[in-house]
Amino acid sequence: MPIITLPDGSTKSFPGPVTGEEIAASIGAGLAKAALAVRVDGCELDLYMPIEQDASIQIITGRDAAGLELIRHDTAHLLAEAVKELYPDTQVTIGPAIENGFYYDFSRKTPFSSDDLAAIETRMKEIVARNEQVRRETWKRDDAVKFFKSIGEHYKAEIIASIPPDQDISLYRQGNFIDLCRGPHAPSTAKVGTAFKLLKVAGAYWRGDHRNEMLQRIYGTAWASEKDLKNYLTMLEEAEKRDHRKLGKELDLFHIEEHTPGMIFWHDKGWTLFRTIENYIRDKIRGLGYIEVKTPTLVDRSLWEASGHWEKFRENMFISDSDEDRTLCVKPMNCPCHIQIFKQGMKSYRDLPLRMAEFGSCHRNESSGSLHGIMRLRGFTQDDAHIFCTEDQITSETIAFCDLLKDVYKAFGFTDIEVKFSDRPEKRAGSDETWDKAESALKEAVNAAGLEWALNPGEGAFYGPKLEFTLKDVLGRGWQCGTLQVDFVLPERLDVEYTGSDGAKHRPVMLHRAVLGSLERFIGILIEEYSGKFPLWLAPVQVVVATITDAANDYAKSVQQALLKTGLRAELDLRNEKINYKVRDHSLHKIPVMFVVGAKEAETKQVSIRRLGSEQQTVIPLDTAIADLLQESDRRC
Repeated sequence: MPIITLPDGSTKSFPGPVTGEEIAASIGAGLAKAALAVRVDGCELDLYMPIEQDASIQIITGRDAAGLELIRHDTAHLLAEAVKELYPDTQVTIGPAIENGFYYDFSRKTPFSSDDLAAIETRMKEIVARNEQVRRETWKRDDAVKFFKSIGEHYKAEIIASIPPDQDISLYRQGNFIDLCRGPHAPSTAKVGTAFKLLKVAGAYWRGDHRNEMLQRIYGTAWASEKDLKNYLTMLEEAEKRDHRKLGKELDLFHIEEHTPGMIFWHDKGWTLFRTIENYIRDKIRGLGYIEVKTPTLVDRSLWEASGHWEKFRENMFISDSDEDRTLCVKPMNCPCHIQIFKQGMKSYRDLPLRMAEFGSCHRNESSGSLHGIMRLRGFTQDDAHIFCTEDQITSETIAFCDLLKDVYKAFGFTDIEVKFSDRPEKRAGSDETWDKAESALKEAVNAAGLEWALNPGEGAFYGPKLEFTLKDVLGRGWQCGTLQVDFVLPERLDVEYTGSDGAKHRPVMLHRAVLGSLERFIGILIEEYSGKFPLWLAPVQVVVATITDAANDYAKSVQQALLKTGLRAELDLRNEKINYKVRDHSLHKIPVMFVVGAKEAETKQVSIRRLGSEQQTVIPLDTAIADLLQESDRRC
């Protein structure tokens, strides 16, 4: 007679083994209808699996995070079943749930078309309507390998063959389709619902290895309700309008060529935006006691071996062999180089904390499939810094960094920030004792900073735990930008020392930190956040002085010069075009402010001000207009 404890602490007794379906039905018809799976003593199980002993349970529905992930995984299986029914010669490989949706990789000679996606989606909905039962089966590994080979599913057979022979295999059958999966799944296809949409086809190498066959990956999104799906698709439409690649071209900010994949050609306006952001960060950290350095781009392999990066990061490094029989690496990060600067001359406890910053040019050999505009590059600039400090200073430096980060994000318009604590990864350097100390110190520091955080298990750097700061944009998307890592390992590996107050040698702690991360990626985020309509202080061109008549040309030139002398970024439009045409043109280029001048304004030394997105015009003296713009452009301070 199992006693079942519900999430609210109440209990239910049953005369014999009971399933999640039966428990849900005993609570209410609504819950039974919404139930997808059951969590038993923390373990997720299929609804029809018997519970034979006392247990604490939770019924999983689409309102739960676990339920939404289950829906997305189930929908991937719907996709695979539909593809096999429509295109029997296609081989299925893997199909997981991912953020906001799912994908499935297929091996097929003929590329999927947009018409194919429409047909597949229609068939998926038919499978939902069939209300096919979904059941788990346990097979011997070798029997499963033989079965999938017999039906021509060689990729699936290869996956199963890689599993140890003494392990049983979990398969799920729905209709005539059977797939390898550990589950759980909804008890029937009808439970999955139809709040899904196939989005696109992309290429993906088998098992992520470029030496293997290129597969076809179909991406889709799935939600618990049609309303949620509609909201997400609306967000995608808005995101497409804001795509930084499209706006970057329209606003003449940058371009990327096939000759230099993963690298950027910054145009004048884009580089102005880049330098504005860089100088803003530079001014902020200078006031907080940071020094700024510049380190070499090519660094001998021996330093990366000593630091441990060669072992952990070799595949992502660009290598250059010199005629001196040396292997030089294009640096993928700055930390070992900053240590080399710290080691020049003996440091004492009085020198700590030493905050060393660099806008470091880094290069990483990212796969071509992962490159995405300026969001994911092979060449990028980090607003990187390393703080050398004592153990007693970790908390105060963490608090100061968190304050800096929140202040900077607020200046760019981001106030919704999530914090994750990433602890020790499986492959790491340093002893467990060292990691215990580093994780304890960082937890104490982030708690002292008053920040709420969630655990991100196993995602720390190989040398230390880290905080990851994710900001939310106007569309609700999360972007992980800032990081802070506590490192006891690299100072030990690279023999870094300072003289303590006791006259003895000690190892400093090294705090790795970045606020924006990659400046290029952050600019991409900003372009999409503002849809190219940057606030005045960020806009590459802040003011355009446009003439109504040629008679005002000389005055317009003097207005531009007055603006430039104050540091405001101003352009001049003396074209022989009607003013309405000029207004439309500069609005398309998202210039925040226009100073319109004609004969009357020239005579009275005034300007007619027109703001982007507004039909109103205000006529005020030139000196007043410039003073107002200067005050507005300095609001970030």
